[in-house]
Amino acid sequence: MTATGQVLIRNIDQTPRSPVQMDGVKGASMAVMVGRKDGAPHFALRQFAVEPGGHTPRHRHDYEHEVYVVSGKGTVFLGGRDNQIRTGDVIYVPANEEHQFRVGQDAGEPLRFLCMVPVEQNCGGLVPGS
Repeated sequence: MTATGQVLIRNIDQTPRSPVQMDGVKGASMAVMVGRKDGAPHFALRQFAVEPGGHTPRHRHDYEHEVYVVSGKGTVFLGGRDNQIRTGDVIYVPANEEHQFRVGQDAGEPLRFLCMVPVEQNCGGLVPGS
């Protein structure tokens, strides 16, 4: 149960995403699957979709996050280089590590991933209206 005493079940395919609107983003959208507004006391779980030819901003922040690739393929800039990623991969992004998710123009489908961060950060600045 959540802190408000409510059970929460959401389907990733039925939760609407909003475009990520910030400098350095192209073709990325996201939704908070579980977060502060749901009464989550410690972590926020977000889903992202990056369209073919799109990318998240190259950025860093002072907290870690964990990522699970739900579908698609692309690259993550992490550890000072581009790393290939695909469905089923798990990525650990340490605090203060520069990172960016990219999808090639010819990918054929969006890269979809779940990302968990501390609820205090809720969305790392990547969510409109969080």
